[in-house]
Amino acid sequence: MREAMATAIVGDDGYGEDETVTALEHLYAQIVGKPAAVFVPSGVMANQIAIRILTKPGDLILAGHTQHMVSFEMGAAARNSGVQFALVDDTSGAFELSEVQQVLDGEYDHQPHVAMVSVENTHMPSGGTPWDLAALEKLAGSIGTRPIHMDGARLFNAVVATGTPAASYASSATTVMSCLSKGLCAPVGSVLAGPSELMDEARIERKRLGGAMRQAGIIAAAGLLGLSTMTDRLAEDHDKAQHLALAFAERFSESEYNPMSCQTNIVAFSHERARELVSLLEARGVVGDTIAPTRVRFVTHADVSDADVDFCIDAIRNFTWN
Repeated sequence: MREAMATAIVGDDGYGEDETVTALEHLYAQIVGKPAAVFVPSGVMANQIAIRILTKPGDLILAGHTQHMVSFEMGAAARNSGVQFALVDDTSGAFELSEVQQVLDGEYDHQPHVAMVSVENTHMPSGGTPWDLAALEKLAGSIGTRPIHMDGARLFNAVVATGTPAASYASSATTVMSCLSKGLCAPVGSVLAGPSELMDEARIERKRLGGAMRQAGIIAAAGLLGLSTMTDRLAEDHDKAQHLALAFAERFSESEYNPMSCQTNIVAFSHERARELVSLLEARGVVGDTIAPTRVRFVTHADVSDADVDFCIDAIRNFTWN
């Protein structure tokens, strides 16, 4: 990737003159089956741009209560777009259609308009859970003409875990974004795709949010390699995470963590002493995090070797509370 970055053909992407950025956008749009795409610095920006082009101030976004857009973007939707969230239970990673319908029916009782629905695939807080394609299609069929935005930060983990093509997943969504800087190994960047007219608007919103870049081909070159050569290797991350999941479930049986829920590269479970657990493991060389006061998360990626997994499992099995 560094070699590709060093030799990338570049231009001013603010004027659409960077050939490497254009190639990346075309490749991603083709993969997810959309007419156009826009390269942005981060997944958060991609999500925020989607909100700005699919809603207006005062609207509601129907989303799961633990989704990244809701819980991990520092209130950006309200700050940037003046919108609110109507939250449904997404503990399993997906939504119950009955809850969705109840929110939509609220419009008849003078509640704000639900302008869009957001889904996260894979769903990080539940443990990197992929959406079931049939469930996604049923959701799309139940919300009328409202657009779906797919936060596909880890879309390709879902693709590898389920065998579902990215374009099939994205077919139910108006807009879809993916991160290049997670399992695909690029150092920076995400891509947002959708209809051409919306992506024209997205370029304007990218400018407003400070995301237009000059010789961005330097980083887009790494993203091109990620999309074209790094998706298949995600299965290795999934396998390593599943080994870790078994070790966590055995050592912390009080958490009632089901290791079979680990379908991709994220081990996530609830524990009353979550922050202490993470801190003590970090002291033993195993770095994870909490995503809520009583929920831990450990993620595998390309830089985690088989030897690293063995080291982690040994630390987990020999874990003691201070």
